[in-house]
Parts: sequence; structure tokens; C-alpha cells
Amino acid sequence: MCIILFKFDPRPASKNAYRLILAANRDEFYNRPTKPADFWASNNEILSGLDLEEGKEGGSWLGITRRGRLAALTNYLEGRPNPDLQGRGFLVSNFLTDHSQDSCSYLKKVSSEGHLYNGFNLLTAEFRAKEDTVCYYGNRGSAQPLHLNPAGIYGLSNSLLDTPWRKMQHGKRLFTNIVNQTLPCDRLVQDLLNVLNNEELNTPDSAQETQGEGYSPQMLRALSSVCVRSPHYGTRTNTIILIDTAGNVTFTERTMLNCDVSQWSTSTFQFKLQD
Repeated sequence: MCIILFKFDPRPASKNAYRLILAANRDEFYNRPTKPADFWASNNEILSGLDLEEGKEGGSWLGITRRGRLAALTNYLEGRPNPDLQGRGFLVSNFLTDHSQDSCSYLKKVSSEGHLYNGFNLLTAEFRAKEDTVCYYGNRGSAQPLHLNPAGIYGLSNSLLDTPWRKMQHGKRLFTNIVNQTLPCDRLVQDLLNVLNNEELNTPDSAQETQGEGYSPQMLRALSSVCVRSPHYGTRTNTIILIDTAGNVTFTERTMLNCDVSQWSTSTFQFKLQD
């Protein structure tokens, strides 16, 4: 389970504003092998964490390239995923490596193959000098990808885009309060990390509980917070991505160490988008 909150404003009025502010949590089993975010050894244009799970090595949940291609993935909450279907993380990695298709064309291709995967939501985006584009597709929703309206604030958890789960609405309110302020970069990152680590439970939530039929009441309760905490599963990575008006990218990842919720490491990468 995961949550992604983002503000997309390709032509902000202020020079101190951002074209993109994105805050995301990756929720996963604490012991699932993972490589923390870094530029890929095989392609130093791409920055992301990587899945190292056997059979799914090289997949990702969130990444960006030096040329402004970005992709982010959440799973769709459903009772019994099919273990024989393709790994969803490759949907992110394939977009980051394939420059032959724009974001919406890529999602149209993915939509034709949506049945090959368990439930997912996928954001693809391009940040270019002339135009910024963000598109969305969920294989449990409309057959056609959406081209998102600019100057919007969006929330994506483990249902379709902007589905009003209580946890998503709560996170979106906290996120909106912060991004509507003019804050220096370091303060903005820290305040967004605080949002991502909010453990307030948002129960009961009939919509989430109905979609999660088959999960235990205890697990659904744990999944109702922005930051998920249960004994062996929960939020293990926070990521903040900022893109300013001049194309400067700040990518901050806070990741759990040694399957221990008291041990964390934070890394920050900064670069300028290439045309």
C-alpha cells in the first residue's frame, strides 16, 4: 500500500514556486530486498529506488530522469492478488528507460495490457522547457488514461485517483496547507516529511473497508493512516520531489534501515533538468 500527494502547476506565478511538489510513501514488507534511491549504474540518467525481490529485480515504484520523465506507482487494494501475473514495478522502470513514447501514449499502451497485472495505478509525467504533462491510468478504472489538469492538487492511495478514502483526504488536507505557503526548500521538505509520517488512524472508513474485503480488521485499521505501522509491514520509504521554475530538481528519500522502524537514512539528490 502507498500514498502519493502532489501539486502540479506548470506555470506558477511566482519565481519561488514549484512546477511539481510530490510527497510519497512506499508501504511494503520490511524485509523485502530493496536498493535505496540512486542513479542507476546501468543508466546514470535515471534516479530511483529498485526492487530486488527475486523475479522482480529492476522494478521500481517511483523515479525520475535527468530529462524530466517521471513515473510513480501504487497498488490497488484488493483481496487476492494473482502471484502469477507480471510485476507492476516494471511499468515504472519501462517508462523511465523508453524515450520513444510520451506519457499518455505510454499509458495507452499499458491500458491495452492492463489485464496482465494485478490492480495498479500509474502516473507518468514529462517536465520539459516548453510543456509539462502529467497523465494517469488505473487498470481497475476507466479504460482510457487521463490527462491531468494543471494547477491542481491530487491524491492517490490504493484506490483510483482522488477516491475519497479518509486517509487520502486527511493527507491531502495536510499537504495542501503546506504547499499553499511560500517556504524555503529545506523547510518545505521537512514539513512534507512530517505529513508522510503522520500516524493518525482514519477509521472507520466504509469505502476502504469494502474494497479491502478479505483483509483482517486489524490490518485495515493499520492501513487507514498516512504512515502505516504494523509488526512486519508498513511505510518504509518517504520520497519528496520538487521541480522549480528553472528546472532544478530536489529529490529527497528517507528510507528504513535493517527492518527497524527506529533506524532511518536520508539522502538528497539535486540536479537540473536537461532539455
